[in-house]
Amino acid sequence: MTRRPHRYRVTVEWTGNRGQGTSDYAGYDRAHILRAAGKPAIAGSSDPAFRGDPAAWNPEELLLAAIAACHKLWYLHLCAEAGVVVTRYTDAAEAIMEEDATGAGRFTSATLRPAVTIQAGGDTIKATRLHRDAHRYCFVANSVNFPVGCEPSVVTGSDP
Repeated sequence: MTRRPHRYRVTVEWTGNRGQGTSDYAGYDRAHILRAAGKPAIAGSSDPAFRGDPAAWNPEELLLAAIAACHKLWYLHLCAEAGVVVTRYTDAAEAIMEEDATGAGRFTSATLRPAVTIQAGGDTIKATRLHRDAHRYCFVANSVNFPVGCEPSVVTGSDP
């Protein structure tokens, strides 16, 4: 089996120093900027439960978004190959993270809930089955150490 490595690079720059650094737990912001060459920057912070900015993306949301986006990209790819014409795709994904008494935590599960509309007259059974294949191929879901479930719904609609 041939393996093809892919390398990814990002820069995370902490921007939350209020002048005293981390001299006090409450005395600094959790703000940071995520950057990758040639792409718009993303404002990040911690979860508001950990003194973060609720208006910024936190690492937990980014992980869940990566899983959901990876699944979507594989699903659309497989549908295109299988002749299933997708006209709309949204996912109301959800994940559970548990924090223990020491403050350490880990994700225990994630559930994808893709709602897909396919072209009128399309095969909803095939379109639903392709979610299983997308899940099997998803790079990100294959890389996490917690279960990722998928509860798709597929309906037919009008042509795009």
